[in-house]
Order: sequence, then structure tokens, then C-alpha cells
Amino acid sequence: MLTTTLANFRKDTKGYLDKVTQSFEPLIINRGKDSGVVVISLDEYNSWKTTQHELSSRNNQQRLDASIKDLKSGAKSHKKQID
Repeated sequence: MLTTTLANFRKDTKGYLDKVTQSFEPLIINRGKDSGVVVISLDEYNSWKTTQHELSSRNNQQRLDASIKDLKSGAKSHKKQID
């Protein structure tokens, strides 16, 4: 995880943003006592949103858990057909 101060971020904004997008690591910008901002790449954000959607319902959670279990055990996927 990358961290910096607001002053350093202002001095090298492009450099920090390049690091975030290339490494997919979040950047924490400290703004004083108990205050800060987290910067993440667009790809990382989209990944988080997709995961949030996949976990948005109990059905989705169960299917995802079953798929992960199958993947780890080497079992073949059992897809449900939708009519």
C-alpha cells in the first residue's frame, strides 16, 4: 500500500497516479490527524463494484461460493440453464 502526504501528492500528482494505475495498489493520502483519502485505479474500482454486485444477493453468494469450491477441488462447473 502506498502512502503520502497531501503536500507530496501535490508536488508529484502524475507520479503517484501512475504508480496507482500500474501497481493496482491503493494510495493513502494523509490529510492530518485521523483524516485521509484513498485513491484507487479505475480497474480496481470496477473490480470492487463487480464483487459487490456478485455478493448482493444470497443466490449470487451461494453460486459464487460453490464455484470457488468447485475450482479449488478441480470439479467441473455445473451451470444452470436459463430458459
